[in-house]
Amino acid sequence: MAQQAVQELVLPKPVIRMNPDEKFAQLVRVPTWMWLDRGAWKPVSETVAVPGVSVTAKATPRSATWVMGDGTTVVCKGAGTPYSAKFAADAKSPDCGHTYRRSSAGKRGEAYVVSVTVGWDVEWQGGGEQGVVPGMQTQAQMPLRVAEAQALVTS
Repeated sequence: MAQQAVQELVLPKPVIRMNPDEKFAQLVRVPTWMWLDRGAWKPVSETVAVPGVSVTAKATPRSATWVMGDGTTVVCKGAGTPYSAKFAADAKSPDCGHTYRRSSAGKRGEAYVVSVTVGWDVEWQGGGEQGVVPGMQTQAQMPLRVAEAQALVTS
C-alpha cells in the first residue's frame, strides 16, 4: 500500500521564473534572480485505504538544483526569492541567483538551456509502519538568451 500511495503522488512540475524576465535576454554581468512558482513549491500528500488500514505518503520539496547552461550549477535550499521593485536593480538574489560571464551567442538557438531539478523528501506512514522513499525529482528546462551590452564613453 505504501508503494501505491507513493506512486499516486502527483508532484507539480517546476515553473521557472527569473528577473530579468525569462522571456527576454539576460545580460552579461547583471545578476539574474531565479525562483520557482510558489504553486509548485509546497508539500503534496496522497492517502490509499482499504478497510481497516490507510497509508499516507507526503512529499516535501527540499532543494532546487539549477544547471545554468554555461557550465555553472547553482543549488538553492528553497524556491528562491521573487524579485520586486523594493530591491535595487543591480542587487543579487539573497538565496538563488547567478551572474552570467559570457553571452549565449554562438550556442544552438543563440541560447543556453537552463534546467532545474527539484529534489523531494518523501515519507509514508500507515498500518503501524513508516518509511522514506529517496530520489524523487521533478524537472523543467527552457532556453535562455544571454546578451552582452557594451558602452563606449567619449568626451
